[in-house]
Amino acid sequence: MAKKEEYLPLYEKVCLKRTYNRVLDSFILLLLFLLLCYRLISIKNTFTIPYFLAFLSESWFTFTWIVILNTKWNASATKTHLQLLLQRVPDLPAVDLFVTTADPILEPPIITVNTVLSLLALDYPANKLACYVSDDGCSPLNFYALFEASKFAMLWVPFCKKYNVQLRAPFRYFSEPANTISEGDSLQFKQQWLQMKDLYDNLSRKIEDVTREPILLPHDGEFTVFSNTHPRNHPSIIKVILENKESVCDEVPHLIYISREKRPNHPHQYKAGAMNVLTRVSGLMSNAPFMLNVDCDMIVNNPKIVQHAMCILMDPKKGKEVAFVQCFQQFFDGIKDDPFGNQWVSAFEYIIRGMAGLQGPFYAGTNTFHRRNALYGLYPDELENERKGKISMQQFGSSEEFFKSASDAVEGDAYCSKQISPSNFTEEAIQIADCAYENGTSWGKQLGWIYGSISEDVPSGLNMQRKGWRSEGCTPDPVPFTGCAPGGLISTMVQQKRWASGLTVVFFSKHSPVMCSLFGKVQFRSALSYCWLTNWGLRSVFEVLYAVLPVYCIITNTNFLPQGLGLWIHVSLALIYYIHTLVEYLAIGLSIQHWWNNQRMSIIRTGTASFIGFLSAMLKLSGLSDTVFEITQKEEPTSSSNDEVDAGRFTFDKSPVFVVGTTILMLQLTALFIKFMGLQPPPRSSNSGNGSGLGELICSTYLVLCYWPYLKGLFARGKYGIPLSTIFMSAGIVYFFLVCVNI
Repeated sequence: MAKKEEYLPLYEKVCLKRTYNRVLDSFILLLLFLLLCYRLISIKNTFTIPYFLAFLSESWFTFTWIVILNTKWNASATKTHLQLLLQRVPDLPAVDLFVTTADPILEPPIITVNTVLSLLALDYPANKLACYVSDDGCSPLNFYALFEASKFAMLWVPFCKKYNVQLRAPFRYFSEPANTISEGDSLQFKQQWLQMKDLYDNLSRKIEDVTREPILLPHDGEFTVFSNTHPRNHPSIIKVILENKESVCDEVPHLIYISREKRPNHPHQYKAGAMNVLTRVSGLMSNAPFMLNVDCDMIVNNPKIVQHAMCILMDPKKGKEVAFVQCFQQFFDGIKDDPFGNQWVSAFEYIIRGMAGLQGPFYAGTNTFHRRNALYGLYPDELENERKGKISMQQFGSSEEFFKSASDAVEGDAYCSKQISPSNFTEEAIQIADCAYENGTSWGKQLGWIYGSISEDVPSGLNMQRKGWRSEGCTPDPVPFTGCAPGGLISTMVQQKRWASGLTVVFFSKHSPVMCSLFGKVQFRSALSYCWLTNWGLRSVFEVLYAVLPVYCIITNTNFLPQGLGLWIHVSLALIYYIHTLVEYLAIGLSIQHWWNNQRMSIIRTGTASFIGFLSAMLKLSGLSDTVFEITQKEEPTSSSNDEVDAGRFTFDKSPVFVVGTTILMLQLTALFIKFMGLQPPPRSSNSGNGSGLGELICSTYLVLCYWPYLKGLFARGKYGIPLSTIFMSAGIVYFFLVCVNI
């Protein structure tokens, strides 16, 4: 029996067979090909510029659907075997935990504190964990919050482990009705529960007070270093807040605060730069072979998640090829029925699970376990070879102490259980966190997180897969991490614009999936699946074009859709697609309203935020301007936005994103007004047939339905109304469009 268990894998991938979905997917693809064939056959007799542009757009939509099918048809789930792990690996490897935050206003310190507390309380030996918090805003508010939270952690962590608490972020634990004390609980538990609740309320109150009035912050002792600092102009600050000096497994892990040096004349490389500093500092202070990085709002929902990830990374057969393990994002505060389309439930279930069945899911920037050697530039087959002396100090930088730790990691010595005191390396860590340290090194090029895009996660993951590494998804029950979904339309658009801009830059860079497949070891189908992700910006061009075509055709009394029997290809395609996607949503327990909100927001998001992000990326690539990293607003845990009557209402500001959306809506309204008032000119040529028909009318009407929240925003006031400057700007663009088409 023991011999049999010796050969059992620590994890296995389970393929998800979805025959019904495949049949409908194939039928939709068949209709798309039929549509393109119809276009080609009839183009000689019906050729017009709108007809040709429609053919180009539909060709792109067909390619996109092929990409989606290539991905969806390999959906898989991962099953881990914790008992086997504990039997075979009694001395679990160390793991460094990274938390990143950048703005104490947009990312309130209380959110970061809850994330850190949930990590410190992980169900894993405390002497094998070290938590590093990167504060890219150099905020004394964040340091104060962590300093105070460290005192609470000394009681919170033992409480969680003693009573096997599932939710180890205190604000989540105390807000869940199921976690209140009951008559059946022991007297000791009731007393400790009330004590923890009071202590957390006091902690929250302290943090809230200094957040509201920063003058209450201390200005001496540990806080002296923050005097005369500016978020973009300050020296490196590294503070060891908690230290498990005796390396006791049932105490509290190390907690280290890091604010890397920033100077106005040095590029700081956004989040990628912060992650590379975390990698170097942790390599010096604890040098764990594996690292977990999470955003400041991603709390632990499954305290055994590190063990689940180790089942994958430590598997003796398949684990050696895994560079990173990606845990899918889920949200604890999502508004019912996802009115802003930012919870991505369906995408994770069908698309990203599909990527997991290929060479592995993409690196999503958070909730990810990394193998340090993969980030240090090694190839999978080099793990078995002696590497000492083969890595260059020039690659890693001028610090001899850090280069020694990197050499140890490459040789595998980092797996050994060593009693390392982080405080002994503080001075050296400050040096390798300086902004000039990376000059002349390989950081951001071949080592660590890759520079050049504000979406640093995708090129960093692709760079590892280019070398032959795989990634794996980790899907235990309950879900490993839950986070804050953007709380409104404005936050959603900021996030989507940033993603579209960064991913477009990746698509046209040397780290694109095409280049990584041609000149690297990224498998063809895996590269094709990455095209679904990196083409978000480019896809918006064709969707905006397709949104303008019915307007142009109605105004000029021409057509871009077939008339007569040919129109039924489009009608059948639309009906089957929407029925198919609706069935997919219902199959995973989502509502019809959830489905419609996601369909509507897909149109709005792609035609507005992704389009502006694409234009921003084009300006960056042409050298005319640089992209700006915009942080998504995080909602405080105490906010009860889901209970508000207007939680799902659209809010607007003066962003160019809303100019595009308002313009598209006003164009459709103008076209429908001209159509119903009979103001169209007679057909200009025989190629136009009988002029615009039912197809163009349906397209414009559908777009008005999708942009209905914008229509209400035209007449609303305050934050729920579209600003007058945006309306006037959109009206000017519509007028210019009308002049251009000679109306």
